[in-house]
Amino acid sequence: MIEVKDLHKSYGKGGKTKAISGISFNVDDGEIFGVIGPDGAGKSTLFRILTSLILPDSGSAIMNGYDVVKDYRKIRQIIGYMPGRFSLYQDLSVEENLKFFATLFNTTIEENYLLIKDIYQQIEPFKKRRAGALSGGMKQKLALSCALIHKPEILILDEPTTGVDPVSRKEFWDMLARLKEQGIIILVSTAYMDEASRCDRIALIRNGKFIASDAPQGIIEDYSETLWAVEGSRMSTLLKELRNYNKVKSSFAFGDKIHITVDEGLQTGELIQYLSDKEFKDVNITPIEPTVEDCFMALTSK
Repeated sequence: MIEVKDLHKSYGKGGKTKAISGISFNVDDGEIFGVIGPDGAGKSTLFRILTSLILPDSGSAIMNGYDVVKDYRKIRQIIGYMPGRFSLYQDLSVEENLKFFATLFNTTIEENYLLIKDIYQQIEPFKKRRAGALSGGMKQKLALSCALIHKPEILILDEPTTGVDPVSRKEFWDMLARLKEQGIIILVSTAYMDEASRCDRIALIRNGKFIASDAPQGIIEDYSETLWAVEGSRMSTLLKELRNYNKVKSSFAFGDKIHITVDEGLQTGELIQYLSDKEFKDVNITPIEPTVEDCFMALTSK
C-alpha cells in the first residue's frame, strides 16, 4: 500500500517555486492509480519523491510500510521505476540492458522471465540490437521489462507513453492491466486524459495540488455543467465568437470540435442564430456527455 500525507516540495531560492503543495492519497494493492495533468503540474516531482530520488520539504510517504526518507535503501529494492525520459544504456543491446538490471538486484532474466514474458517476447527477436536503435514503442517495452526484472511490489511509471504511437500506447496499457492482476501496485502519470479510463482511480493535478480524486466515472458524474459540441468552418474565428457570447461560460477546442459550457436555459437554436448573424452558416451543435478532460478543464477554470 502507498500512503502519502501532506507532501510538500519547493525549488529555488527561498522555496519560491512550489512544485508539490499538500498532496495526500492512498493506493491499494493490485490497483492502478493515475496522476493526470499537464506538463509542469508536479507529476515528476511527486514520483521522484516516492522513488527516494529527492527529499520532500515536509510530509510523509510510506511504500508498503517503508518510509521514503528513512528506509530509502529498502524502497529501492521493492519498487520498479520507469522515468519519463528513456534512461537505459543506448550502446548496450536489449539483452545486455536487461541482464545488467537483473544483476543489480541479484537476480537473473531466467528467474523472473514469467513476469516479463508477455512484454519481453515482443522485443526478444531484437535482443541483439542496441537500445538506442529501437523504435519508441520498443524502447518503452524494454524499459518496462528492466523495471520489472527484479519482481517489484510497486511499479512507478512517469509519463511512460509520451511520444509513443497510439497502437503502442494501447498495447502498453493492456500490459499494465495484466500486471495489475498479479497484485502489483501501479502508480502512473500521464498528460493524456484518454488514458484515465484505464485506471481504477485517478487524481487530477494542477500547480502541485490534487484538484479532484476519484474513479474516472465518479469524476465524470460530478460534472454539473451543460456541455455542447460545436462544429463548423473557420474554427479559430468560431472559437473567438463563442467566447464573446455572454451565455457561453467556457469554450475549448477539442480536435475538430469546440466544447462549450453554457448558461442553463440557453437553447441551441438561439446560439445558432447568433452565429448565423456573425456569418457562420454551417454550424452544428450537439449536447454531449463529458470526458475526464472536460472535467479537468471545468475544475481548472473555477
